[in-house]
Amino acid sequence: MNGMSDVRLTLHSQELEAEQAQATAPRNISRWHLFWQRRHTRKTLLHLTREQLRDVGLTAEQARQEGLKPFWRD
Repeated sequence: MNGMSDVRLTLHSQELEAEQAQATAPRNISRWHLFWQRRHTRKTLLHLTREQLRDVGLTAEQARQEGLKPFWRD
């Protein structure tokens, strides 16, 4: 054993996840811009064809559920 306890391993994995989330999060984006972007992309989902949905790995029902979500919901 290398001396790392389960607690330390859990904390380390949480740190790695937090770093990854921070690295992939858009920087300098305002809340309103984020809301607008969500609204735009969700409305676009409602107009995709079955082939386009298949390309992005969604069913028509999944796209409809996501497209009808309010822009303020994550």
